[in-house]
Amino acid sequence: MTSTSTRHVRDTARPARVSARRGLLVGLLVAVASAMMFGTSGAVAKSLLVADWSAGAAVTFRISLGALLLAPFAVLAMRGRWHLLRRPVAWVHLGLFGAVAVAGCQLFYFLAVERLSVGVALMLEYLGPILVVGWLWAARGQRPRPLTVLGIGLALLGLLLVLDVLGDVQLSTAGVLWGLAAAVGLAVFFVVGADDASGIPSIAFAAFGMAIGAAALALAGMVGLVPMSWSVDPVTMAGTTVPWWVPVVWLGVVAAGLAYVTGIFAARALGAKVSSFIGLTEVMFAVLWAWVLLGELPAPVQLLGGLLIVAGVAVVKADERPGDDVGTLEVEPVPLPAPDRT
Repeated sequence: MTSTSTRHVRDTARPARVSARRGLLVGLLVAVASAMMFGTSGAVAKSLLVADWSAGAAVTFRISLGALLLAPFAVLAMRGRWHLLRRPVAWVHLGLFGAVAVAGCQLFYFLAVERLSVGVALMLEYLGPILVVGWLWAARGQRPRPLTVLGIGLALLGLLLVLDVLGDVQLSTAGVLWGLAAAVGLAVFFVVGADDASGIPSIAFAAFGMAIGAAALALAGMVGLVPMSWSVDPVTMAGTTVPWWVPVVWLGVVAAGLAYVTGIFAARALGAKVSSFIGLTEVMFAVLWAWVLLGELPAPVQLLGGLLIVAGVAVVKADERPGDDVGTLEVEPVPLPAPDRT
């Protein structure tokens, strides 16, 4: 009887293990695909920026199309949850996410790309997770552990190599500052994205955030705060002349909408920590796409610096523990009536 029961348990557990392995493999492939799609944004956007498009216009088109693509999924995810939008915390989080983590981060990155190579700009942006450590220490009293300090040291050494402070590589000071500003936007992305106090489903949060970011940029453009200029002239990608709408559609559909959807799927399949590790490959893909589409390749010392930044971020993430959260934003709660489910 015992032998029969044991065989039954083993026969039942085997399909579950096979299914789990398949799920892990699918999650890994989707995570890599997401990083690959995100990594195209800089190289594709630069084909517009050198063709008299402003960074503001390129970002606005990108996140507007991304928001439209995610809108149907957001509506489905919000069924029975629309009352969550009446909570102040929802609008605080959506406002920060849309205006800073989406619009600001991408605008600053594209402004950096105008003045630096795509790879260098993204290497600077990926200092964002290091800034999160500083935020946790200053705002939450979470003193970094020795392994985290090691990771920060590696990232800062990588930054010095990327900037080639002792070498002959000449970098635009404005470009470097915009890249560091993008890192701040990425840090806000991690801080706000990790806080689910709003209760809004991830895909809806991404769609609403992109819509708010697009609206904020459009308003800033109308009042003259952000230059908005674009051209319908053909652009050059990978040495080939293509219509202007090709990179625009690519940015909105592939580098925004599909990249966010696959990223969310990967995060749910693999968990936040594993998926964020794989997301670091975006730096590698960005350098590869810039090489293929634009013929850009950072200097060897900058590539080494980029590897050190990625290694430093990876060490910091490896040192994360369940209690290492960003906390919640303090928002005065407002009593809500029970949602009408009739």
